[in-house]
Amino acid sequence: MVGPALSWQVRRFAVCASTERQLERWLRSRERERRPLPGALAGGLAGGPAGGLAVVAAHQRFGHGQRGRPWNSPVGGLWLSAAMPWPTALADSASLSLAVAVGLALQLEALGVVVQLKWPNDVLVGGRKLAGILPRLRLRGAQVRWAQVGLGLNGINPPPSGAVSLAQALSQGLARAPSCLPHRPFHPKAKPQRLLKPVLAALDWAQAMANEPELVRQQAEARLHWPAEGLLHGGQIWQVAGLEPDGGLRLQRPGATFILQRSF
Repeated sequence: MVGPALSWQVRRFAVCASTERQLERWLRSRERERRPLPGALAGGLAGGPAGGLAVVAAHQRFGHGQRGRPWNSPVGGLWLSAAMPWPTALADSASLSLAVAVGLALQLEALGVVVQLKWPNDVLVGGRKLAGILPRLRLRGAQVRWAQVGLGLNGINPPPSGAVSLAQALSQGLARAPSCLPHRPFHPKAKPQRLLKPVLAALDWAQAMANEPELVRQQAEARLHWPAEGLLHGGQIWQVAGLEPDGGLRLQRPGATFILQRSF
């Protein structure tokens, strides 16, 4: 059973360099002023209540994704960075990346969109990228202070090459994206102002399931996307065998198993 939703404080920007930068400034300001921060689920290291902070921008000039790669963030999508409580005992908690991805998948499936999860941090429709997730845990020593999540979701914006928008998916009723899909410029459920509520609900689900790593793993593995020909790693082709509770990707070859970990 999912617990109660977090109490979210949201700051909105028409345009900013990066929602990640704005969130960092907000967090630093609260620390200087000794105001509550997103408290940890156990131990209360951050000293704050079980609430969340979120920054949303209509447009980012310098959005970035995994390993600092530029993230196209035009008007029409939802571009968000959030901080929320997470268990201090990292070894016993779910993977933040998997939990957020499953939470978002559940919200999109409720809209009638069939999604898959591409390890480690992409949400796909028909093999095309609909959303990306940038998860990070803020630590003090070996204990978690809070979770921080960057999330970009294509809404009614024209998506970049190889991607798909939610407007397209909803307009086409897509279980898979055709190879040549015209852009649908509008769908009421894909408007960015309509997307904030389900995205925050996805984060609520992730936070509520933080102490259920096996449940999160099963939900993520059921939606896992991988190439049928296998995955090239270390100069060899491996078959994807599933996910680990900590978010690692389990690979297999005859007589060998390897757990691939990805840092963000």
